[in-house]
Amino acid sequence: MQIIDKYFPNLSEKQVIQFSQLKDLYTYWNNQINVISRKDIDFLYEHHVVYSLAIAKVICFKKGSSILDVGTGGGFPGLPLAIFFHDSSFFLIDSIGKKIKVVNSIVSQLKLINIKTQQIRAEKLKKRFDFVVGRGVTSFPDFVKLVSNNIHLRNQNQIQNGILYLKGGCFSDEIEPFKDHTVIYKIKDFFNEPFFETKKIIYLPLNPVGN
Repeated sequence: MQIIDKYFPNLSEKQVIQFSQLKDLYTYWNNQINVISRKDIDFLYEHHVVYSLAIAKVICFKKGSSILDVGTGGGFPGLPLAIFFHDSSFFLIDSIGKKIKVVNSIVSQLKLINIKTQQIRAEKLKKRFDFVVGRGVTSFPDFVKLVSNNIHLRNQNQIQNGILYLKGGCFSDEIEPFKDHTVIYKIKDFFNEPFFETKKIIYLPLNPVGN
């Protein structure tokens, strides 16, 4: 929790309690179902929670915003963002049922009323949202193809609706088709731990098809 206090010192008491409960909840579930790398559980807050919250450093979702988390796995980045942006609604999807089971249990334990979940493949989902978030689900061009029809036309935030994608390493080839439209945020500009040295947020505004 210290790393959350370091970068997000103005949380409400309720948010602090919810974030503090994550370690025990994920430790319990990781002993049942391997939703996080075993070696990563001791770095839950740095590698998963704060990494997810990097998105909160580039946008403050307006009240009533809708966000889709594709390939959420154990609930990242959607679940930490839902705690942080409690006035926005989050829809977390994954094709693997046992992962959604874990997310549902944690959502219930934390009483997060702004999260809905579904076991479904992204290409089957017909709903539309203000933003789509994800974390290393697939190559960026493939991710764009998966979610390009899930974006609302109307904009209510300070930046245009689109994709906010967490990704590490070198991916210049992947964003080549979108290079004139993307904005790349270096997470090391927000957080100074070595883990974030190569982590980035790819922001791609999208003009939805068929809206």
